[in-house]
Amino acid sequence: MRILVTNDDGIHAPGLEVAERIARQLSDDVWIIAPETDQSGVAHALTLSDPIRVRQAGEKRFAVRGTPTDCVIMGFKEVIGERPDLVLSGVNRGQNIADDVTYSGTIAAAMEGTLLGIPSIALSQAYGIDTRDKPYWQNGETHAPKLIDKIMSDGIRAGTLININFPNCLPDDVVSVSVTHQGRRIPDWLKIDSRIDGRGHPYYWIGFQRTDTKPDAGSDLAAIAENRISVTPLTLDLTDRGQFERLQGLLG
Repeated sequence: MRILVTNDDGIHAPGLEVAERIARQLSDDVWIIAPETDQSGVAHALTLSDPIRVRQAGEKRFAVRGTPTDCVIMGFKEVIGERPDLVLSGVNRGQNIADDVTYSGTIAAAMEGTLLGIPSIALSQAYGIDTRDKPYWQNGETHAPKLIDKIMSDGIRAGTLININFPNCLPDDVVSVSVTHQGRRIPDWLKIDSRIDGRGHPYYWIGFQRTDTKPDAGSDLAAIAENRISVTPLTLDLTDRGQFERLQGLLG
C-alpha cells in the first residue's frame, strides 16, 4: 500500500512525524509531501497566482511551497506520479471537529484526496490549556493504526472522507471509539482581538473563545469532551436534500 502523508502545520511539525510513524506501521511505501510553512486555516485553497515550488527534504520526503490541497495534487500528479492507495492528513495539532472542518487545511487535504479518487483520512489531536505545548501525540500512534486498518479493510465509499479526532488524554484513558456526526458550535465562538501597532494603526487577530454549551449527543464535540475517539464520515456532496425538495416545490 502506497501512502501519501501530508498536513497543514508544515513539514517540520511534530504531528507530521507522528503521522509518518503511523503510516509506517501500515506500509513500507510512505511518501511525505507537506507544506513548507504552516498553512493552518487555509481550508481548501489552491495556489493559482504564484508558482508552486517543491523542495526535496529527504528520501520520499518533499516540502511544497503551497497549501495542503496543493501538496496532495503535486504528490499524486508530479512527485509520486502514480495514484496513492491512501492519503493520511495530520496529525493536526488541535482538534478538527464541528465548524472546524470548514476552515481546516488538514480536512481539506483529505477532501482533495477524496476528489482525486483516493481513500483519505484526516487525523487530529485535541489539546487543553495544560497540554497546548505538549499534546498527547502518543494517542494517535497508539490507536490510529488499528483504526485505519479496519477502515481500509472495509473500504471508504467514493465521495466520503474519514475525520478522526483523538481526545485530550493519555492513550490508556481513552474510553472508547465512537462513530459521530459533525457537531455545531454556538455562532459567537470566534472573537476579534484588536490591537494598535507602533505607528498607532489598528490591526486585528481572529481567535477562538471557549464556550460552556452542552454538545449534542452523538456529535464529535460530545465524543472529545468524554475522552472518546471521534470517527466522522464527511461527504463532499454539500447539497441540502430537504431544502432541495422544498425549492423544487416552490420553483417548479
